[in-house]
Parts: sequence; structure tokens; C-alpha cells
Amino acid sequence: MLTRRTLLALAGGTAAGPLVPARGRAAEPIRIGDLNSYTELPAFTVPYRQGWKLALAEINEGGGVLGRPLEVISRDDGGNPGDALTVANELVRREGAQMLMGTLLSHVGLAVANYAHRRRRVFLASEPLTDALAWSKGNRHTFRLRPGTYVQAAMLAERAAKLDATRWAVVAPNYEYGQSAVAAFKTLLKEARPEVEFIAEQWPPLFDIDAGAVTQAVASAEPEAIFNVTFGTDLVKFVREGSVRGLFDGPAVVSMLTGEPEWMNPLGKEVPEGWIVTGYPWDSLDTPAHTRFREAYRARFGEPPRMGSVVGYSSLHALAKAVRTADSAGTDAVIDALRGLALDTPFGPIRFRKVDQQSTMGTFVGRTTRKGDRGALVDWTYKDGADYLPDAQTAREWRAGRG
Repeated sequence: MLTRRTLLALAGGTAAGPLVPARGRAAEPIRIGDLNSYTELPAFTVPYRQGWKLALAEINEGGGVLGRPLEVISRDDGGNPGDALTVANELVRREGAQMLMGTLLSHVGLAVANYAHRRRRVFLASEPLTDALAWSKGNRHTFRLRPGTYVQAAMLAERAAKLDATRWAVVAPNYEYGQSAVAAFKTLLKEARPEVEFIAEQWPPLFDIDAGAVTQAVASAEPEAIFNVTFGTDLVKFVREGSVRGLFDGPAVVSMLTGEPEWMNPLGKEVPEGWIVTGYPWDSLDTPAHTRFREAYRARFGEPPRMGSVVGYSSLHALAKAVRTADSAGTDAVIDALRGLALDTPFGPIRFRKVDQQSTMGTFVGRTTRKGDRGALVDWTYKDGADYLPDAQTAREWRAGRG
């Protein structure tokens, strides 16, 4: 049970401080630096922050780690690599962070991963989806929690291959995440269906989509199916314009992330029917582990969890368990503990693979629908990330000897 003292401490700001033991002087806290795009993308990052705050309360109420409280020092990374590097340096050099976690946008995550490697700090990339973090630009100090673009594309390609469609169009933001998601989906779908053609591609700038022009260009190609990778405000504009112009009346749509409440909720009644998506069915996932998490989250924040909530919660618990397993907060000891670490999450058990330091967390594949004034994920199945990651030898080759 959370005490009043802990709740007050958590409500006081983005830095959650140490608890004072009953006897003697307060133990020196284990400091974790968190950085994320809190002002640029609050739809995902505010639930993420609430998730790690819930985990922080649980950990410190349970006695901390190795008899020491955890302290999370949180900063905004500005949604761009330059600001993120400044913030990461401040967290390490000024605030004494022994580990780093967070980031959302892929190019930001890559910049922080490179910094963490140079500064010899463990970095748990909680949310970025680019697979370069685990493979082509992977390094010894960087671990990744969420299933990346390859795994989510594989899950969607598996469903897409069952459609009758052979003529596909693509709409994706023109930066690392969009590019890697499309490349993986194309490769995997064509392996399953060699006759598939990609006849149109639209690459709008991130968060600056000209939805009318994009919709018109896709419609003029007359695709039988569309692979969409937009999210946030770009997704809202694309759905709205495409619905008005009838773009979605014929083609099937397969869409990355659209079933996550962060990106579905802003659509309200405009949520499209029947898109095949990855997402999070927070309202119908009733396993014991998820039910406990959902009830604790609701009690703490007065609202249902979102995908970011699960990510933030699992991230801090992963680092805490690694320190506990290592019996040390030292960098090398924590790395050794994280490699192969098993962790229970609201989605079920996961582990961090030794070969590429990628977790086996999966996600849910289902269809979008409307429930009153909001969207929902239905007909969903949980897909274990371990079933879609490349085997150890392939991952080793993709990692190209880095780290």
C-alpha cells in the first residue's frame, strides 16, 4: 500500500527523491536519469511518466534496491537529438545519474545510445522503435524494451499476407522510424507473397503532413491495400482527409501503432473501422498480471493506462531488478545482469536477449472499431516478441560485431 508520504513525494515534481530509513541517516539513492519528449509528445510520454512513477512507489515502498531508495531525475529531451544530448550530459555529469532510460523518437534514442556508450552508462531505450538500436548501431551499453519495427512489421505482414491484395501503397513519416518500418514490412510481405507490388509511396515530414496531397496521390494509384505508419497529429489528419475523400472505402489498411490508445483516442468518433493494427487492448486484457497493474494505475492516477504507462512501469522495474540481481549499481555489473534478465510485466514474462540486448516483449494485433465516442482494439491476439525476433546467428550478423 502506498503511504501518504510517498504519494506526496511523487506529486512534488519530476524528480522523485529518496525515502528516509527508520534508523540512521538516509542511504545514498541510486539515481536514474530519465529523458523523454514530454512537451512534444505528451499523449505517450505523460502516461509513460505515470507508469514509472507507479513503479517507483512500489519499489521504494518495498524497501528500495539493495537497501537504497531509487531516485528518478526526469528531464524533457525536446524531441530532437541535440537537446537530448545536452539533457543526457546534464543528467550524468551534474545530477550523477548512474543509468539512463526513456526517449521516444527513434533518432533521439540513437543519439542518446551513442552518448551512453561513450560515457559508459547503461541506457534502457524504453520506447524508440528503430531496430538500429539493437542491431546495426547497437552497443554494449544500450538495451531496448519495446518490440521494434522489424518485430511489429513481421506481425502485421503475417496478417497482410492473408489478404487478397497485391497492389500496395505506403504512407510513412520520412525519418528513421518510418523508413525502417516500411523497409521491414516490404521485405517480410514479399517473402510471404512474392507477387506483391508496392505501387505508391508517400513520405511526409514528421508532424507536417499535407494530408490532402498525400491522400490524393495514394488514391490516384488505386491500391488494393495501404500500409500506414503515421501517428500523432499526422495520423489524425490522414484519417480525416482519407475518410472525407473515400480513400478507405475500398482498400484494406494495415497500420503500425494505430491501436494504441495514445494515438487512437484523439481520433474519437473518427476511428476507422476494420484497420489491421498493432495496439493495446487496455479495456479487455484481463490476465491477473494486467488486471493488478490496471487497478493500481487507476487508483493512483484516476484514469486507465495506455501503452506508455506499461512501458514506463516496466522500464523502471527492469532496471531495479537488474541492480538487485547484480548486487551492484555499477555499469558493468548491471549490463551483465540485464543480459538474459527475465522480468514479469503487465503483458506477461519477458527477457532481454544476450545476443542483441533486445527484450522479447510483444504486442497485440487486432482490428480497430468504434465504441461510443472512442476507438477500441477488438479481435486481438497477443504476439510474443520472441516468436518474431531473428535467431541468434542472424541477430549477431545484423549487429555487425558492434559493442
